[in-house]
Amino acid sequence: SRAEDGEPAAEADSETLFEISDRELGVLALVSADIQLVSILFVVGSVFLPTLGSLTDSEWLFGLDQGLGGLFGPLATLAGIVALGVAYGVINATLYYGFTLSRAPGELRYERGLLQRYSGTIPLSKVQSLTITENVLARALGYASLEIETAGQSGGEGNQGGSQSAVPVARRDRVFELANSIEPVGDPSFERPPKRARQRYAARYAGALGILASLLLVLQTAIGGSLYWWAPLIALPLVPLAAHLQWKHRGYYVGEDHVVTRNGFWVQRLKVVPYYRVQTVLSSETVFQRRRRLGTVTIDTAGARSIVGDDAKAVDVDAETTERLRERVADSLYESLWRRRERETDGQR
Repeated sequence: SRAEDGEPAAEADSETLFEISDRELGVLALVSADIQLVSILFVVGSVFLPTLGSLTDSEWLFGLDQGLGGLFGPLATLAGIVALGVAYGVINATLYYGFTLSRAPGELRYERGLLQRYSGTIPLSKVQSLTITENVLARALGYASLEIETAGQSGGEGNQGGSQSAVPVARRDRVFELANSIEPVGDPSFERPPKRARQRYAARYAGALGILASLLLVLQTAIGGSLYWWAPLIALPLVPLAAHLQWKHRGYYVGEDHVVTRNGFWVQRLKVVPYYRVQTVLSSETVFQRRRRLGTVTIDTAGARSIVGDDAKAVDVDAETTERLRERVADSLYESLWRRRERETDGQR
C-alpha cells in the first residue's frame, strides 16, 4: 500500500473527489472573464471610441477614406473584449492547471498550479457556507464552480483565508453532487420575490440609462464634441427583459438544515448556509424597497466574506414575509444547535 511505501497514513486515507480535465480547463479559460467588466467595456467603447475615431486621421490609420473612422469604435471595443477574455483565460488556466480535490478525515485537500504549485487544506469543522457560482456563459454551457468559505485562516496559499475554490469548473450536476457531499442540502426549490419587484428593477435600469445619457449630454456640451449621448437610450426597450431576468434569478430556500439564497444574472451565486453556522439574521428595508413593500433578510456567518458584505441575502422579499423569514431562520439556528448538542451527548455515553 501507499502507507507501506513510506507515505504518511493520512495520504493513504485520502479519497480523490475531483480532478480537472483538459476539457474543463479549456471551459474555465473560456468562461473565466468577468462578464460585468466585459459589458462595461462594451458600453464605454460604444459611446466614447467612435468619437475618438472621428477625431483621428482614418486615412493615416487605414489607408482608406475618412468614412472608415466610424469603424474604429466597434473594432477597438471588440479587440479589447477579446484581449480581456484571452488574458483572463490564460491566467486562470495556469492557476488551476492540474487541480485536484481530495477528502481526508476531517478535511479537504487541494493542489493546483502550473508555474507555481499551490496546496492547502479546508477543515470541514470550519466550513461556514458553500457558494455555487455560474456566470451567464458558464450557465449556458451547463457549467458551474464551487467555493467553500471557512472561518479564520485556511493555511493554504500563504495567508489567504476565508474562501477556497473547491471546484474551479465542472458540469453543474457534478458541482451540486460535490456540494451535497459536504452539506446535504438536496435540490432546493426557490421562492422568488413578489412580481412587483420587477417594477423596482425596471425603474432602476431606466433611471441609470437616463442619468448616463444626461451626463454624456452635459459632457458633450462642455467639450463641444460628439459623444453620442443618446446611445444609452437605445437600450431602453431591453429594460423590461433585464428586469424580468433579475427577478427570475433571485430567490431563497428554507430547508430542514440549511438556508439557501440565490442572486445575480450576469454572475449567479447560490449560497448554502447551515443553520448552526448562522451568527446573526438581519432584516432591512431601503427607501426604494419600502415604496413597494419589500425588504431584505441577511444571514451573517463567521466567514471572511461577511466582512466585505458578501453574506447570504434574500433580497426583495415581501415586507410581510421578511420578519417571518428572519424569525424562522433564527428559530432553526437554535433547533440545529440543540440537535447537535444532543448528538454529541449521545456519542459520549
